[in-house]
Amino acid sequence: MHLRSLAFRTHVRLLELSGSEVEDRGTHLVVRTPANPAYHWGSFLLLARPPYPGGAREVLAAFDAEFPQARHRAVGLDGTEPQDVTELAEAGLRVDLGVVMTAAAVVEPARPADGATYRPLESDDDWEQRVDLMLASNPGEEREGLLAFARGKVAQEKALAEQGHGARWGAFETDTLVSTAGLFRTDDTNARFQSVETHPDARRRGYAGTLVHRLATHGLTDLGASTLVMVADPDGEAIGVYRALGFQVVEHVTELSQSR
Repeated sequence: MHLRSLAFRTHVRLLELSGSEVEDRGTHLVVRTPANPAYHWGSFLLLARPPYPGGAREVLAAFDAEFPQARHRAVGLDGTEPQDVTELAEAGLRVDLGVVMTAAAVVEPARPADGATYRPLESDDDWEQRVDLMLASNPGEEREGLLAFARGKVAQEKALAEQGHGARWGAFETDTLVSTAGLFRTDDTNARFQSVETHPDARRRGYAGTLVHRLATHGLTDLGASTLVMVADPDGEAIGVYRALGFQVVEHVTELSQSR
């Protein structure tokens, strides 16, 4: 199945590189990440197109058959424009519409946060702080499941870094991690950003913009990527930061999910 979506193409490739399993069924992909069952977008169906009228139940049944133990459902739609997912939404799936942003060059933030240290995560303490930051950034999530997901993501990103595909960086105030972002090569051209997060107590102080700029510069020079890929919430505050750095919207991405 040839993927048109830059978002899903880079996402699936990073999963493959870190050990996930991808099965091509022609009309859809089945993506599995047994090492991190709490990762909803590590175990999902990716449809080539929206289901035909009356097909939503068939999609949900297919997910349940592939992932009988899952405590979630997750379905992605390949494509580059918003799609009609009314029937899937009516079947109980939450719709998340994102935008795909790219940049071939970046500009410095207007107000850089120069007081912090910006560097890759390396030590066990660095990565443990990354877990703590994820917990702090998602206060409404169920803690046990979020903790399992966070530790699984750390293992995934450590594997990618050890293989030389990229790194997760952090902004440190003294020795305390206050903001973090990952960037990993997916092919000869693209490098994909992963989960930009800032501690709630350190937001709106310029850390994320400065961190993304420095990591983007690293990606275009040291990693040798020619295109940086970012997926953002079109209604979120962060999209303004990315635009100011030089990222532009090139596609839309449709994701549907449900906890159970």
